[in-house]
Amino acid sequence: MAYKSIDGVQYEKELLDLAVEHTTGKGEGKLSKDEVADLFKSASDGQGVTDTERRTLEYIRKNFVFTDAAAADFDAAFAKL
Repeated sequence: MAYKSIDGVQYEKELLDLAVEHTTGKGEGKLSKDEVADLFKSASDGQGVTDTERRTLEYIRKNFVFTDAAAADFDAAFAKL
């Protein structure tokens, strides 16, 4: 697992890269419901969501733009972690 340090805090690089990939290029620059599902699928790829993955998801939620439906899905999925 690769990490990326932002302001001295370690985050999972794969999750950050996925969020950036989904919000650049074609589209509206917001994370959609399907893209939120991709993020949680990636975070859950091991034996569970690690503290670093959880922290990375929190960072993504605070620093990326979501559609209203995607934000609701994200918040519901995050609450279940």
